[in-house]
Amino acid sequence: MLKKKTIFISASSSGIGYHLAKKYSLSGYKVIINGTNLDKLRKSAKSLKNCDYFLGDLTNLSNIKSLIRQIKRKYKFISVLICNLGNSDFKKNNKDFEHAFKYNFHSAVNLIEASKNILKKNSKIICISSICGEEHIEGAPIGYSIAKSSLNFFIKLISKEMAKIGITINGVVPGNILFKGSSWDIKLKNHPNKTKRYIKKNVPINKFGSPDDIFGVCKLITESDSQFITGSLIRLDGGQTKSF
Repeated sequence: MLKKKTIFISASSSGIGYHLAKKYSLSGYKVIINGTNLDKLRKSAKSLKNCDYFLGDLTNLSNIKSLIRQIKRKYKFISVLICNLGNSDFKKNNKDFEHAFKYNFHSAVNLIEASKNILKKNSKIICISSICGEEHIEGAPIGYSIAKSSLNFFIKLISKEMAKIGITINGVVPGNILFKGSSWDIKLKNHPNKTKRYIKKNVPINKFGSPDDIFGVCKLITESDSQFITGSLIRLDGGQTKSF
């Protein structure tokens, strides 16, 4: 029987983060969600079992520190931290490197550093990254790709430091994930034939991934008693990437 654990998921009032929160709450976890829209956050928290929420823009370091203090005051420690905040909008992330790194690198790194105050031995950190940080992906924003590459490298390097205090950190590296309201959902509605051709050309399995695929890997990491899985980048891409 799973001993109830507390998990904090950043940027989780909608999208992949919300899906993870829902799955974890159904699995018996105490879930803490986060977002920047209070009404949306309250509505999302109310729809989940055993869920709490904290408002805060996690691209802002002072907000991160404030949020961590609030969590520590109420819960003392968490068992799992999932860094889910990211932004893949092409116009904002192609050559606006400040924006790309703010949302896709610094938001995770600053949260991880600040969260040392609420993590303890055997706690687990998972960062939701992207295959765009692994190799050149056709059509991917340049800044986004570089920021995710930096995040992937950070996970590998910081795992050595975290291991000394008994904390593991790993990255889940998805490819094309489809869910309602996602960028791929919009592309399918606006340009169905072009989008389907792209997937057929680039993804050997010829289909999209889903948030369930991401949850499956996250759950494997969080429910394992092993501390031996750390510094790893686990790809979920339907065979799209070519590098080893």
